[in-house]
Amino acid sequence: MPKTSARLLALLSLLQARRDWPGTLLADRLDISLRTVRRDVDRLRELGYPIAAIKGPDGGYRLSAGTELPPLLFDDEQAVALTIALQVAATNSGDGLSEAAARALTTIRQVMPSRLRNRVAALQVTAVERPATRPTTPVDGEILLAISAAVHACEVLRFDYGSSQGDQPPRRVEPHHVITWDGRWYLIAWDLDREDWRTFRADRITVRTPNGPRFTPRELPGGDVAAYAISKFRGSADTSGNWPCRGTVILDLPATTVALYTRDGLIEAVGPDRCRVTLGSWSWPSLAAAIARYDADIEVIGPPELTEAFAHLADRFTRTARANNQAPDR
Repeated sequence: MPKTSARLLALLSLLQARRDWPGTLLADRLDISLRTVRRDVDRLRELGYPIAAIKGPDGGYRLSAGTELPPLLFDDEQAVALTIALQVAATNSGDGLSEAAARALTTIRQVMPSRLRNRVAALQVTAVERPATRPTTPVDGEILLAISAAVHACEVLRFDYGSSQGDQPPRRVEPHHVITWDGRWYLIAWDLDREDWRTFRADRITVRTPNGPRFTPRELPGGDVAAYAISKFRGSADTSGNWPCRGTVILDLPATTVALYTRDGLIEAVGPDRCRVTLGSWSWPSLAAAIARYDADIEVIGPPELTEAFAHLADRFTRTARANNQAPDR
C-alpha cells in the first residue's frame, strides 16, 4: 500500500477526473479497503476539499464546489495547456484580465515540475491583436461575474450605465445573455423602464446591489441570441452576418477561453465550462474546419449544412490518414 500522502494525492486525482465515484471502484483503483477510502476522504475534507457522500447501494463520493478554491492537481497535458492559455491572456491588454492571468501564470510556474517547466519555457506566446476600428476597454472580472449570476438566477439587475451616475435612478433590466462580440463584452437585456430590448457594454456597467425580484425570461427578437445580436451588430467592421455560411455550435470550453481566440463571431456562456459560438465563413467546410481548431467536443446546433460539412471533413481526413499509413517509406 502506498504511503498516506501519496495515496491522498492519488485519491484527489481520481475525484477530479469524473463527477461521481462509487466507493468500491475507488478502493479497487487504489488497491485499498473501503474503510481506508472513508478515512482518506475524511482527511481530504479536513484539508478543505468539499467531498460529498453519494447515497446508493454501493455509496460513493463527489468532489463538489466549496467556499474557497483548494489546491488542484493537473496532468501534464492540462498543465501545459493552462500555461499557454494564461500566456495569451497575460499579453492581451484589452480584456482587463491580463494582470490576474500574469499572477496565475507565475503561481503555476513556481510549482510546475522541472520536466514541464522546461517544455513551456521554450514557448513564449504573445497575443498580437489585429488593427481594430475602435479601441477596446478593459472589463472588470467582478462585473462579468455579477451580471452573469443575475442572468443565471433570472433576477432583475440594477446598475448605473456610463456617465449617468450620481443622483439619477439606476437602470432596471431583465438580464438575458452575456456575450462577447469583436473583443467586447455585452449584456443583452429587457429594459423595464423603456419597455424594449437593449444591448449594454459591460465595461460601462456599475452594478448596484441587491438585485431585484426574479422574472420569467422573455423570448428574444429573432428567436435566439445569435439572430438578435447579428441584427444589432450588422454593419460593424466584423460581423459573421455578412458571411454566406453561418452556423452555431456548443463547445466544451469556457466562454472566456474561446473569447481569447475569437474576434469574428458571437460567444455566449451556457455553463462554467461550455459556451455557444456562432461563426461565419465563405463555405461550410471552411466553417467546420474553423470550429474544429478549438480542439474541444462539439455539438452542432445548426444548420444541417454544418453537420454535413463536419461529416465531409471527417471522411476526407480518414482517407488521408489511411493513405499516409499505407504509403511506403521514402
